[in-house]
Amino acid sequence: MKFLLTFLAVIFLTGCTTAGPYVTNISSDGNNGLNIEKCKVELNAFLGVVNTGDCSNSNIKLSRQ
Repeated sequence: MKFLLTFLAVIFLTGCTTAGPYVTNISSDGNNGLNIEKCKVELNAFLGVVNTGDCSNSNIKLSRQ
């Protein structure tokens, strides 16, 4: 019985994991640059659901030399 409770506790605690930021969208800003949107992802393996949050946007200027 103790083994079963320990096993269930381990399964429950490992159900939610977070991966680091990942790029969700890259688009042109129309002025020789890029808009990059990054979000964090959370996987709930117990429910089989992926949620995103904590999004940030960055702009990168491109130039020719």
